[in-house]
Amino acid sequence: MHSNYYGQAQQVVSEDERWNLDIETPQESELSAQVSEQQSQVAFLHQPYLVETDSNTDGEIISNSDNNNSPLQKNLWNQEMAAIYLLEQGTSIYKDHLRFIIHVSEKPKLEIPIREVEQIMIFGNIQLSTPVINACLKDKISVLFLNQLGQYHGHLASEESTNIDNHLIQMQRRNDDYFQFQISKAIVYGKLTNSKQLLMRFNRKRKIAAVEQAIYGISKDIDSLELVDDLDSLRGYEGITAARYFPAFGQLITNPNFEFSLRNRQPPTDPINSLLSFGYTLLLNNVMSFIVAEGLSPYIGNFHYGERQKSYLAFDLMEEFRSVIIDSLVLKIINNSVFKPQDFDILESTGGVYLNQSSRRIFLQKFEARMNEETSHPDLQSQVTYRHATQLQVRRYKRCLLSDIPYTAFLRPA
Repeated sequence: MHSNYYGQAQQVVSEDERWNLDIETPQESELSAQVSEQQSQVAFLHQPYLVETDSNTDGEIISNSDNNNSPLQKNLWNQEMAAIYLLEQGTSIYKDHLRFIIHVSEKPKLEIPIREVEQIMIFGNIQLSTPVINACLKDKISVLFLNQLGQYHGHLASEESTNIDNHLIQMQRRNDDYFQFQISKAIVYGKLTNSKQLLMRFNRKRKIAAVEQAIYGISKDIDSLELVDDLDSLRGYEGITAARYFPAFGQLITNPNFEFSLRNRQPPTDPINSLLSFGYTLLLNNVMSFIVAEGLSPYIGNFHYGERQKSYLAFDLMEEFRSVIIDSLVLKIINNSVFKPQDFDILESTGGVYLNQSSRRIFLQKFEARMNEETSHPDLQSQVTYRHATQLQVRRYKRCLLSDIPYTAFLRPA
């Protein structure tokens, strides 16, 4: 999709050749045979709660059920700025005056004021009208296109969000070894520190010896970063820490129905890896939206690299948030028995394990709730949501890029 006047949907290639980029990459060809025929379309907003919307009234019918035979759309709604997730195949969205209308066959329509929408995520076969696309470009609403299981395909970006001067500076910085190293060192320091902090926090009462040993090892890895003077060594320490971290992470799972000892992907082969991969994909898409909104290219990174065009900068800037947002969320979900083993399906052609459709909807609710939890950030005196914290980190990177102010990673408060 391309227009000289309105914008472009920037595409990315297959994930098969991605270097150490930890996101979900399902096989789409057998998707329709593996997921439920009755799927849910959900609109998520900040601090969401479950409602059924009746088009004949202005009220809301509170519902705790997940009955796919309901004649009403299932949605999450309040009056703050919106991130909308469209999952039900065959859904169409069109524009009527100052509202987006979400239509599913034989179900009441959902109306959402355009001014309340910040992001739309399209999963699979969803139809957007031309007026909707134009409104998103005009109002700088991020639109991301994924397959039904969450694999990123591309995004819609207006010409106003493409700042050539910024892109040229990014290209210059890409050839600046000192800049590349300093940014990468800050990113790795943030990732390792936050990973260690998660293990400490969840092991505070349990005192598991294997976890204590991993914490000690990661502390040594963090100290060793001071002696590192090249990117390859940084990547080496990141890999060493991952080898310590994930087995310890598995030790913190208390639900007897699940176990985890090794991180794997492409495809994920067990439920925990499936949740981590899906969560990382959602986090990546949020970070990418903020990068594009700041007029930066998501494809020109510092720590991650490769010969193919991929969203390397988004992978860079999500690193410090992996354990903070996704890993902690997965631990809480599993230990609180939100999911059962039956909530996961196996894709026969690859052996990949993925959440089924109704369970994916629940995970999206939990992810949105996590993104809207509040934390502190040194750039602001007031509390901010984790979503806002990711945006502030993208802006920190931009300041570093344009004015040489050193980049510092987000560190989760103890």
